[in-house]
Amino acid sequence: MASFSRTNITLTLAILLLSFVCSTQALSIKRLNPQLAGRNRPINLSAFHVPLSNGSASLPSPTPGLSLKAITLGRGTQNYTCAAGSTAAPVAIGAKADLLDVTPFLSLVSPSQAQSILNLLTSYLVSFDFGVITKTSIPILGKHIFDAAGVPVFDLGKKGYLKAKKIANIAAPKTACKGADGKGDGAIDWLTLTEAPGSTLMKEVYRVETAGGKAPASCGGGAARNIEVQYATQYWFFG
Repeated sequence: MASFSRTNITLTLAILLLSFVCSTQALSIKRLNPQLAGRNRPINLSAFHVPLSNGSASLPSPTPGLSLKAITLGRGTQNYTCAAGSTAAPVAIGAKADLLDVTPFLSLVSPSQAQSILNLLTSYLVSFDFGVITKTSIPILGKHIFDAAGVPVFDLGKKGYLKAKKIANIAAPKTACKGADGKGDGAIDWLTLTEAPGSTLMKEVYRVETAGGKAPASCGGGAARNIEVQYATQYWFFG
């Protein structure tokens, strides 16, 4: 019980911080707190560097000439299906997630501090009631789904639209959060995805610092069914 409470308290504080920052940007931040006014400035995303290594293997670096356009926290489900009577591993059929915009938070601390905090947040985010998050002032920058053809899609509105294809993957670190409250079948792979025809503005996305999302090893027999596994991750977009 102590671990559960500590986890929820920590994430609640983080959610409140992000919510406060996003709310004050919509108001007159100078009037609310002059000390914060100097920090309410455009973010230089070039100071941030996408995590590439799990400790034993690495994803490829972003394509030269591309620049970082957005950092988001993805929260949703990885989706699988099981045929009737199957004892094989569930078959992946896609994913769906909301993409939370963490940019307002980045100006409050140094890039290294921000990345350390973001790397911790996914482990807490996967355990938290997502309905509570959506009722805060944290902006949802976009959506991640798979289209009818099974292509992963990231819709960031005015920032861009990415139809993606995987070009690299590595296993999540052994220390990655396995799922909600630290229980589950493991964290899904880290990925590099590049643009497919139909994309606009965005060229590449990295899925890193994953928590949860992995399917059980076996369908276990029984009736045909779909399985949704909760997950959280960072998505870094380049264009």
